Amino acid sequence: MATIVCYGDSNTWGAIPMPSRAELNRFAPADRWPGVLQEKLGPTHTVIAEGLNGRTTTHDDPADGGPVKNGHRFLPVILDSHAPIDLVIIKLGTNDLKMRFSVPAYDIADGAGRLVDLVLAARNAPAKAPPKVLLVAPAPLVQMGWIADMFQGGTEKSKSLGKEYRRVAEDRGIAFLDAGTVITSSPIDGIHLDKDMQRKLGEAIAAMVPGILAG
Repeated sequence: MATIVCYGDSNTWGAIPMPSRAELNRFAPADRWPGVLQEKLGPTHTVIAEGLNGRTTTHDDPADGGPVKNGHRFLPVILDSHAPIDLVIIKLGTNDLKMRFSVPAYDIADGAGRLVDLVLAARNAPAKAPPKVLLVAPAPLVQMGWIADMFQGGTEKSKSLGKEYRRVAEDRGIAFLDAGTVITSSPIDGIHLDKDMQRKLGEAIAAMVPGILAG
């Protein structure tokens, strides 16, 4: 039995693309990409979805939840609470594109790299080896409506995340997926995934997992 933790933001949580700020809803578990991953891998794998709306790689969010949204701050808790873990899938970085953080794609990728480093240094008791890691670069943003001011400048920066995340993954010798080669963000709000894109992402990750675990 292999245990897989999916560590992400609202797209891992399963947020349905939002026509307005007041319309926050969630796909059914089977329609979220971690649920699709579980379906494809079957009962020999346990997939744990750890998605949080607004989660960043390394930033406290002064306008939304403060330290609660800092992925680096809470990842050690997740690693301990679900140990032993065979694979951690990290898919974060979209919220780092918010204008309030004012960081370039290079730094966002390095923030994701700090998360990878935490996983690779984990004791993972009672297992002897740390978990393997799959780093997933978020799909680029598309034209946004009501949320555009919050992500001002983020669309252009998001186009560089695939290249920068690949750099981070190669530096650490871990598996990598550029989600932008598989899926596109929803035109409804520009950042979240439609149901068919959730499925495509889950299927793409499922195709990679056996090779990662066997490596």
